[in-house]
Amino acid sequence: LLHLGTADTCPVDPAAPSAAQEPVTLLVESRLAPPRMLVFGANDFGAALIPAGKLLGYRVTLVDARPAFAAQARFGCADDVVTDWPHRYLTAEAAAGRLDRRTVACVLSHDPKFDIPLLETALALDLAYVGAMGSRRSHLQRIDDLLSAGVPPERIAQLHSPIGLDLGAITPAEVAVSVTAELIASRSGRPACTPLRDTSGPIHQSAAPPAPGIAGTAAEGTPTSGRKEIVWT
Repeated sequence: LLHLGTADTCPVDPAAPSAAQEPVTLLVESRLAPPRMLVFGANDFGAALIPAGKLLGYRVTLVDARPAFAAQARFGCADDVVTDWPHRYLTAEAAAGRLDRRTVACVLSHDPKFDIPLLETALALDLAYVGAMGSRRSHLQRIDDLLSAGVPPERIAQLHSPIGLDLGAITPAEVAVSVTAELIASRSGRPACTPLRDTSGPIHQSAAPPAPGIAGTAAEGTPTSGRKEIVWT
């Protein structure tokens, strides 16, 4: 309860004979700082994901190694904008104890020279969610690169790639919805992308620890009127 920042009752047996011979029930309530969302990639997709992450209650940090792209004015909604190599920043944050099991990492840079070292680092940490943008073809190449770098297959299996649920998302705003939908499904342990009309039973479940990450599906779809198709290669 303390680690997850949740509240619940907890029975406690008296440590010594006392007037309270029956077990005592305590209400335990803990309050933590907001969970962190780390967005890697100063692009249109990052700009769309930042306010979506804020809406879910995350403290959002944008990280990009290119000063010309990581402009505070463009990403003013972010709590922090950092210019640094992504894997170096993540390593430093982990060493400083500023990451925990609620932290999510969204890799949107779509550039192997940034992505592979970053994912090596991220998958070695105990994070709630690690996702990476790209097509299915680039995902397969990414898997090969991570295996060649010595990342264990069981760690790679925790990567959500291609990032997001299969909602037919195309525009940056739609992809942000796709990613945040997968985040909600992942942390609640619900099957991904199941319409409520196709399910039965209670809509809401009791709070539970986040489920281990599993491979996600593509945040891709068929273009519709008024939307520009973006094809990753």
